[in-house]
Amino acid sequence: MNSIKSEILKHLCYTELVYFRINKKLKTNLSKSEIEIFIKKVLEDTCLDKIEKIGKNFYVSNELNNIKIAVNSNTFRVITVDRILKY
Repeated sequence: MNSIKSEILKHLCYTELVYFRINKKLKTNLSKSEIEIFIKKVLEDTCLDKIEKIGKNFYVSNELNNIKIAVNSNTFRVITVDRILKY
């Protein structure tokens, strides 16, 4: 049986707006392909216990990269990426 992580990786997609949003939130200037490679790598490196479904979204928390990725659970579309706040 496929894990939810493999399902997300298999169907992951993006909108034009999300590339801009990711660069803005992470304060980067990555190309579309660089963003896709980065998100894929972060997902691959994230343990299953760091992926949770809340409402209609999956939230992937990766402490190594200090980011949380929000993915729509129906369309597998990346919604946004945020820095994890450390206190």
